[in-house]
Amino acid sequence: MVKLTKIYTRTGDDGSTGLSDFSRVSKTDARIQAFADVDEANSALGVAISLAHEDFPATSLQLMTQIQNQLFDLGADLATPLRHRYEYQPIRVDASWILTLEMAIDQHNEHLEKLDSFILPGGTKLAAALHLARTVTRRAERSTWQAIEDFGTEPSDGPNGGINLIAAAYLNRLSDLLFVLARYANLNHGGDVKWIPAAHRR
Repeated sequence: MVKLTKIYTRTGDDGSTGLSDFSRVSKTDARIQAFADVDEANSALGVAISLAHEDFPATSLQLMTQIQNQLFDLGADLATPLRHRYEYQPIRVDASWILTLEMAIDQHNEHLEKLDSFILPGGTKLAAALHLARTVTRRAERSTWQAIEDFGTEPSDGPNGGINLIAAAYLNRLSDLLFVLARYANLNHGGDVKWIPAAHRR
């Protein structure tokens, strides 16, 4: 159980922050950027969930809430360098989570028409919020790949253990699901908002 009794610590006033293994790194460290972007994606998804209570299916809403918890776990994963051994087993993203996302993509996509155009990130408030969560998730994926480039994917007993590769795959698939969910949110509200090339010149 996590217990937070004090919100500010002043320990980051020197431009450093702590990873989950208590090592101190710069606040510009790629791992910090990655899980900060995951946190932002989670917050954007929270906005979507607050709008989904109106007319979204309960199963879809439950899925989104489950994903919020998984994103918190994913942030903990990114904040914990891969080691050969741990005093306490850390939280890691599991490949089965990706399969769940793929199943959800297929289930929701069955109700949608095939795409014949690029679409604009809009429509209902829920759809717009889901598109925003999608784009932030894409950024989180890019940040995770930057962390992978910087620290690799191999465990180490030194100061710079690698990154769990499954975390990047999860974010990739999540952004796909959020795209499908955004389309699904517009299904009974006029459908997709389609891109009209060079519309501003007509």
